[in-house]
Amino acid sequence: MEDYIRRILDDTLDGYQPRLSAIELCGAKGVGKTVTASQRVVSTLRLDTVPDAQRLRADPTILEDLPGPVLVDEWSRVPESWDMIRRAVDDGAPAGRFILTGSATVPKGVHVHSGAGRIVRFQMRPMSLAERGIEQPTVSLAQLVAGNVACQGHTSIRLRDYVREIIGSGLPGIRFQDSDLIALLLDSYLDDIVTREFSEQGHTVRKPAVLKSWMAAYAAATGTSTSYRRILEASTPGESGKPSKGATLAYRDTLRSLWMLDPLDAWLPTSNRLKRLAQAPKHYLADPALACRLLHVGVDRLMTGADQHSDLREGTLLGALFEHLAVLSVRVYAQRIGATVCHMRTQGGDHEVDMIIEAEGDGIFGIEVKLSQGIDDFDCRHLLWLREMIGDDFIGGAVLNTGGYAYKRQDGLAVVPLALLAA
Repeated sequence: MEDYIRRILDDTLDGYQPRLSAIELCGAKGVGKTVTASQRVVSTLRLDTVPDAQRLRADPTILEDLPGPVLVDEWSRVPESWDMIRRAVDDGAPAGRFILTGSATVPKGVHVHSGAGRIVRFQMRPMSLAERGIEQPTVSLAQLVAGNVACQGHTSIRLRDYVREIIGSGLPGIRFQDSDLIALLLDSYLDDIVTREFSEQGHTVRKPAVLKSWMAAYAAATGTSTSYRRILEASTPGESGKPSKGATLAYRDTLRSLWMLDPLDAWLPTSNRLKRLAQAPKHYLADPALACRLLHVGVDRLMTGADQHSDLREGTLLGALFEHLAVLSVRVYAQRIGATVCHMRTQGGDHEVDMIIEAEGDGIFGIEVKLSQGIDDFDCRHLLWLREMIGDDFIGGAVLNTGGYAYKRQDGLAVVPLALLAA
């Protein structure tokens, strides 16, 4: 495809696909898995279509006969395809033979082998800010994590531009549509999750409106570790017939299986220098634009500070959604260097760091996200505390913001406008 927009994950796949017999691209619907995989294969089996699903079930040997590499698209629609490919790998399938894509894990009640050691999974997320091409980035996360904080650059991207990116979505098939269609397409996307995808995962949604309300409350809790009990209470205020705890856990688990929820785990250091750290994950949907549609907010409402369910979080909804955009982007960049991303919060909330980047053997890099053009010592206090606590294990830190310039502070921390950061 001449108009294919290369993704950051492509760099990772360039290194691994030629050396692995089978890889899986997983992630929420519409993130671009099939399009990306299609650039890398010769043959395709689309198992969400009846003809290809019937072909594979009738004659599994087509996996061996098709010219390779072979894309098995939406493999979970024919769950036995996973075991077919696993056995093919065991039988000596050549490197680079299979790419699987999936927008869901296997339906409830269906068992497949784990595929451990045979099929390697890569999660694909919506487009990061750098992949959207709104600015030419000048600061590399890889270089920051390597200890190089000599950052510089200027951007004309301002708050309203970031808000448009939050609203406009990182789902490629949606963000490039006309602006008046984006909200309509996102609403249809969410309706499809509730009315069709849940049932395909083996769950009957008797009250779709209650599920949508729960999802809206989860969206309102973006960037927090608010308990699921509070989310449930916020989703059904004043109602006597609340869904049971089991039902709401089923909501959560099914949405996770559809890659619709993308929580950020808490950082649990291996050393004992830090004690009494909270362990609850932070709540994020797959894309901040989905949160906007669930909460019925657009550019003007976010810019004027009008929001909903503020009892579930501290601060503004816009601040939480800007953090969501930053976390999404940093996760994409960190995947490129094989680093993990977590958050850190002490019990009681005295100290918290929005993101902890941990690369194997390289120490800790901390990131704070501030909805502000200017950064002062107060904004950096948690990073400086973390540096004092873990000493030499602290590689460095950065504050991502909405300002115009990237620079290094006298204390060694980097200040980077989000639009200037890339992998």
